[in-house]
Amino acid sequence: MAAGWQQIYRAGNSLEAHTLKGLLEHAGLAVRLTGENLGSAAGELPADVLQVTVWVSEQDADKARQLLAGYEKGNQGHWRCASCGEENEGQFDWCWQCGTDKPETNV
Repeated sequence: MAAGWQQIYRAGNSLEAHTLKGLLEHAGLAVRLTGENLGSAAGELPADVLQVTVWVSEQDADKARQLLAGYEKGNQGHWRCASCGEENEGQFDWCWQCGTDKPETNV
């Protein structure tokens, strides 16, 4: 990866990596993923090589780690979107249906 970027997470698969990429981008951070194309080599490479890594710029690394810490906790309950009524899992900071930000307190 180019200078100025820092690896902050090793996702278990491409779906998790893209979920985290969306979380970080929604917070205004630039994100790069590496290792996505190795999935086609499954069975021929060790499992840890197949992980997709998440990278952010060095200046955004601390903020990204804070956001990912909330994701890893997954400790919050579900919340209902005030705009569209969709039920969302607690680790998400915006509604997956309409993009409205999560309220400060669970509804």
